Amino acid sequence: MAAAAAHLLLLSLICSLFVYQCHGACAEVDSDTEAVAGKGFKLGCISCKRRSEVDGAATVEWYFRAKGEADFVHIYTYNEDGPTIEHDHFIDRVDWNGSKRSNDIQDASIYLLNVTFNDSGTYQCFLNRILFYAFYEYNTVISKVVHLTVVAKATRGTASIVSEVMMYVTIIGLQVWLLIEMIYCYRKIAAAGEEALREAANAEYLAIASESKDNMAGVQVGE
Repeated sequence: MAAAAAHLLLLSLICSLFVYQCHGACAEVDSDTEAVAGKGFKLGCISCKRRSEVDGAATVEWYFRAKGEADFVHIYTYNEDGPTIEHDHFIDRVDWNGSKRSNDIQDASIYLLNVTFNDSGTYQCFLNRILFYAFYEYNTVISKVVHLTVVAKATRGTASIVSEVMMYVTIIGLQVWLLIEMIYCYRKIAAAGEEALREAANAEYLAIASESKDNMAGVQVGE
């Protein structure tokens, strides 16, 4: 019985750990590339960790090169201290639209307000990530490039529609997979619990039978 209880406890801990580690789904989706003048626009930059169980921290930097220009300019920084707009052209026009309440950033997207035709050009996102292993830290830099075109009227392309559909399909698929794994774990826990109860019942039955046998033997000796 003790062995069955230990097995049940271990299985419960494994399932709990699995559910904790798989609480969220991350899907890398390319940013849209066409903005409408006068509207808002999300500049996407997503980099999912390959090892979700490893703690990490990241800082984000965005750069912009206008059409016809040769050099990039630093426009935005996001770190543990919060956001900083680095260029006058984007003052009061950029909001953080990425991961929240965590320094372990996987979504480094920003939201551009009141888009103008002067915002057309190339945007580059740098995600500086540190992974904290038991005995060392691993530093890596991920970069994403968005070529933005500003138009007067929206003309949503097929690529944008397919990209959005694939994003939702991926997220739903991951959540369904997680649900299936949770059901499997809970069934294993229930089966182990039933086995433990059966072993306890058998042990109790054998104890009662043994006691009854001893009592009968005592009566026969007395006679």
